[in-house]
Amino acid sequence: VQLQASGGGLVPAWASLRLSCTASGRSINEYNMGWFRQAPGKEREFVAAISWSGESTIYADFVKGRFTISRDNARNTVYLQMNSLKPEDTAVYYCAGRSQGATQYRLWGQGTQVTVSS
Repeated sequence: VQLQASGGGLVPAWASLRLSCTASGRSINEYNMGWFRQAPGKEREFVAAISWSGESTIYADFVKGRFTISRDNARNTVYLQMNSLKPEDTAVYYCAGRSQGATQYRLWGQGTQVTVSS
């Protein structure tokens, strides 16, 4: 499975972006999926995750109320809707997949850069 994130860009503070993560090679319908980010000079951090069915989601505290993760299994795609963006949201955003029952994400895609100007 290959994951490809897209949708990043340069936006002003308070703008919105929607990131997409599309899988190729096989279906990700049975994978729990997540978004992570890594800012310059910082470690990668968890942003949001969604269960394989889409029924359960979880968010990092710093994005609650601003970001929404969703998935369209028919399109083999996971989304991250980001609203009210802040300069501190600037990072490379990565999508990742975790098999049901697994504790670690083992599928990783190339990231997409999000830059929020103040």
